[in-house]
Amino acid sequence: MHFISEELENYIAQHSQKEPALLAALNRETHQKVLQPRMLSGHFQGRVLSMLSKLIRPENILEIGTYTGYATLCLCEGMQKNGSVDTIDINEELTFIQQKYFDLSPWKDQITQHIGDAMEIIPGLNKKYDLVFIDADKENYLNYYDMIVPKMNVGGIILSDNVLWSGKVLEEPNPKDISTTILLEYNTKINEDPRVETVLLPIRDGLTVTRVL
Repeated sequence: MHFISEELENYIAQHSQKEPALLAALNRETHQKVLQPRMLSGHFQGRVLSMLSKLIRPENILEIGTYTGYATLCLCEGMQKNGSVDTIDINEELTFIQQKYFDLSPWKDQITQHIGDAMEIIPGLNKKYDLVFIDADKENYLNYYDMIVPKMNVGGIILSDNVLWSGKVLEEPNPKDISTTILLEYNTKINEDPRVETVLLPIRDGLTVTRVL
């Protein structure tokens, strides 16, 4: 679903920072070799993630949902020199693309890939995070959030992707549509939780920026 016209989306991309060459190559390979390439953050959203990371200057980053690693590399662009990234994905089949591009990046020794169920992996991560990006199964967004907030530094930022869910958040959800139901509850929770402050940005499929107080 396009919330603005495709022509305007193209104009926005053309008047935002150019996509780095490594990410452009990853973008192409994802579209050539992976099913559902639209799940990729892509040029414009990637530049937004990069800019936010550069403003935050995180030391420790957590990403839930690696996919082919595009967003991971965007988030790395603002990371401190001694920083680290923990990125989690349940799909082992995509590690060959992730590893290829991580190894080609300046941050290859700072990225730790975790393959498996994020619900099981997150409790074992003994770090405090400055930046978290949630972009995985929508059914667990509430669970991820509850697990992450205690692991955040004060002033840390949680980014949540796909929170507009192709506009389905404006519709009465089908009782069988668990993802939409959970996202509706999630959007309400992070807006009303007194531990944080949240703004929802209409970027692509919706991106919330949540600051831990």
